[in-house]
Amino acid sequence: MSNEKRAVSIGHLIQRFSPIFILLLLILVMSLINDLFFQFDNMINIIRQTAFLGVVAMGMTLVILTAGIDLSVGSLMAISACIMGVAATEWGVPPALAILLGLLAGAFMGVVNGFVITKGKIQPFIATLGMMVLARGLVLLITGGLAVRDIPESMLVFGGGQRLFGIPYSAYVFVAVAIVAWILLNKTTLGRNVVAVGGNAEASRTSGIRVDRTKIIVYGICGFFCAIAGLIYMGRVNSVPPLMASGMELQAITAVALGGTSLAGGNGSIVGTVIGVLTIGVLNNGLQLMNVSAAWQQVVLGGMIVIVVILDSWRKRKFD
Repeated sequence: MSNEKRAVSIGHLIQRFSPIFILLLLILVMSLINDLFFQFDNMINIIRQTAFLGVVAMGMTLVILTAGIDLSVGSLMAISACIMGVAATEWGVPPALAILLGLLAGAFMGVVNGFVITKGKIQPFIATLGMMVLARGLVLLITGGLAVRDIPESMLVFGGGQRLFGIPYSAYVFVAVAIVAWILLNKTTLGRNVVAVGGNAEASRTSGIRVDRTKIIVYGICGFFCAIAGLIYMGRVNSVPPLMASGMELQAITAVALGGTSLAGGNGSIVGTVIGVLTIGVLNNGLQLMNVSAAWQQVVLGGMIVIVVILDSWRKRKFD
């Protein structure tokens, strides 16, 4: 084997196995630092803390694979949950229909993102930044800047403390969304098109792939997943705060990058993102057990983002 081929193989191995190595190392360190870490209740707490992040990260993975980005995921969570909560508490809409309205709203605003990016020829960063501000403003207008409360119990079950066989319902939702995302990416024409578009959009267009439609669908799916995450978050906090899920986009991007998905698009996996989500959950939980302040937790998360981007850039220069 030539040195060049050997280097490429090493690069692929690093990308494939480094996420699980980092997670296992982090689990080992946290278990040594604090005896409470490996207790069953704490493991369940990690799952509850990361379920809504995991759902959002599934959508973000698909977006980043197209060489895009979505900075509006936190705001889409908030506006979707806001519509669900207000519809049920103020508009007299039955809970099931209220949830459906929120899911459709998230998907619609995701489609708008995709349409602006593809038909308006706007960079994803700018388009989704505008949607982030717009959606957050709508939440403040609808709620008057106040949290939506007194939400029906039937709407809180997906993110609340209810369990099935000792596992929170939110964990089952996360797993179900991850399975759907994996099937979409690995077993459908859409998934193949997503990877192709992220690898080379112009070559994909030449080969007959409808690039614009693929991107619009992906951003719509991301918005739909954000709405599901908003439903989980609403159940977790038993309300819809006006600043709900602020900063969620940074955590989602970090989870995707930690999972080995290239931020340049065209290369990544759903399983890797699941590992990245669990890594962030373990890190946040461990820092909380060590009584590290929220400010320092943000510092650590920001540092992780910088390191992940540097490593991704280095890997591409060395091995791609």
